[in-house]
Amino acid sequence: MGIINFQGKRDTSIPKSSENILVSDYMTTKLITFRPDQSVEEVIETLIKNRISGGPVVNENNELIGIISEGDCIKHISESKYYNMPMDNNHTVEKNMVSNVETIDKNMNIFDAASKFISSKRRRFPILDNGKLVGQISQKDILKAALNMKGNSWK
Repeated sequence: MGIINFQGKRDTSIPKSSENILVSDYMTTKLITFRPDQSVEEVIETLIKNRISGGPVVNENNELIGIISEGDCIKHISESKYYNMPMDNNHTVEKNMVSNVETIDKNMNIFDAASKFISSKRRRFPILDNGKLVGQISQKDILKAALNMKGNSWK
């Protein structure tokens, strides 16, 4: 008795377009950004109101200068409480943001971006074009791309 293949006949008519799926196809371009002179309290209110976990910090020329996240805000709150200091508006985004920011190229393959997420443990990457912030890609955007691919080529 021979081996029976339970998969059935393979459909070769589906084009393999996974190499053409770019970060720019799934990145978010309508971003909530922060300014370096904003207070941490304003950031916290914006994060809660918009149900986001962080965002890019840009200067007046829309150039990326940092990222501020929920974790950065929590760190600020806990340090204020530890030293028994009030959380006032003198504590700005610039003093609490991460300024060494990794970015992703908008022409990067979506799977290479997914790999970068895994290796870096980041939740989002800003996307620059000629030094200007043009978008952001998050882990959720990668998941959306995977679901769209599932509809096209996965069984």
